[in-house]
Amino acid sequence: MILPRFAFLFLSLLVPLAASTRSKPTRPDTSDLGTYKGAIVTDAATGAVLFESNPDVVTPPASMTKLMTYAVLHDKLAAGALTLGTPVTVSAADSRIGGTQVYLKEKEVFTVEELVYALMIQSANDAAHALAIAAAGSTQAFVELMNAKARALGMNNTTFRSPHGLPPASRRLAEGDLASPRDFAVLCRHLLRETDVLTYTSARVREFGTSRPNGAQRMENHNKLLGKVEGVDGLKTGYTAGAGYCLSATAQRNGRRVIVVIMGSFGKNGEVDKGRTRDLRTADLIEKGFAALPAGSPPFSRSVATTAKPSPASNLSAAPLTTAEKSSAAAAEPMIKFSLPAAKKK
Repeated sequence: MILPRFAFLFLSLLVPLAASTRSKPTRPDTSDLGTYKGAIVTDAATGAVLFESNPDVVTPPASMTKLMTYAVLHDKLAAGALTLGTPVTVSAADSRIGGTQVYLKEKEVFTVEELVYALMIQSANDAAHALAIAAAGSTQAFVELMNAKARALGMNNTTFRSPHGLPPASRRLAEGDLASPRDFAVLCRHLLRETDVLTYTSARVREFGTSRPNGAQRMENHNKLLGKVEGVDGLKTGYTAGAGYCLSATAQRNGRRVIVVIMGSFGKNGEVDKGRTRDLRTADLIEKGFAALPAGSPPFSRSVATTAKPSPASNLSAAPLTTAEKSSAAAAEPMIKFSLPAAKKK
């Protein structure tokens, strides 16, 4: 039986290719994929829009919310209110948060840095809750900081109600976190320029809780484009039944960087497909983004202020690699480069 082209290309995205098949890379065919609510591609250097499709739709961001959690936390680190080594004692409330977790137990103690890795790699909701309380004293106070940061960045279609992105108890979408693809592209550009977020979002594997009596938990990054699509090093996935599959992604090639945000993705006929459609569309949009960059556009660089005068949070990149990370790096799978098809003659 011959696999349809879509199935073959999907396998080529998620499974390392033999050397012979990598000689002629192909861009995934997304013409027959499912739906999404909105998407946008921007130039990280200038903020210019390279592609958009319903970019101002307001919809739940799911765990992409944690990007704003990190942004607020970074501000606290930069101000000296916290350090990466600050110990955080787990509360009973932290341990009761559902969804994806690192299974924090009451009275356990972890550093801010350990919890940030859990936040961004494992997408741990319990870590998000613990960090919010450590940073602001309560989740309500932390959420106020999240919304203030959103307003300061011009994210005018965004309202946060949690530090983790879980749906509200009522399950009413209007009562949970809400944002637009355009707003999240703005947030991603801020994080890329002003923080060390890529230290965390580029890590594919890491151990959490190495001192736990029963051993460490292996965390694997939910962003399956890492190591599969050339240049991808962030940022954050998300999924709930109401939000659909979401992804804020970024890739850098030859000094230039693009940002892709897609929200509300599902497979054909609304299929819950574990993010396969989202990932294929994102890979396609990354290629379209690089192809659309003007020839004279500037290379991406972090802000002058951050580069010239490192903040207290600049040591985010100094954490040593764990055994798992070293093994992952040694066995890294080859990148897949998607080439754009030749333009059709009119």
